[in-house]
Amino acid sequence: MKVIFLQDVKGSGKKGDMKEVADGYARNYLIAKGLACEATAKNISDLNGKKASAQHKADVARQEALDTAAALKGKKVICRVKAGQGGKLFGSVTGANVADAVKEQLGLDIDKKKISLSSEIKSFGTFSAEIRLMTGISEKITVEVTEE
Repeated sequence: MKVIFLQDVKGSGKKGDMKEVADGYARNYLIAKGLACEATAKNISDLNGKKASAQHKADVARQEALDTAAALKGKKVICRVKAGQGGKLFGSVTGANVADAVKEQLGLDIDKKKISLSSEIKSFGTFSAEIRLMTGISEKITVEVTEE
């Protein structure tokens, strides 16, 4: 019997796979537990539609990441932080601070987890940061730290 897996089943198939399995295994285990459904024309059509939709979403997300990377290329953001005597920062500049500066100065909303600083920023100066937007898509920006 041909079935379409609705969930990952160890040793049998992954979600979205269509496979030929034994009739008893399909009826008594996979379909009974909701792990798979029979591969009818309607179910196959639904599966193809879902796969096309997922591919379209992935293409749109990739294009958005490429557009954001192009907007970030060669840009510089300025982080203003408080400092004590002798120019020593209170704390350090983190990815969250850089993300806020990018949003404020460039108008781009970037998740702080995607920002990788080359080193800890605990003093004034110019530093580089890498923003990893998606697998294979990243861009370097310059972060200038000044006193508030």
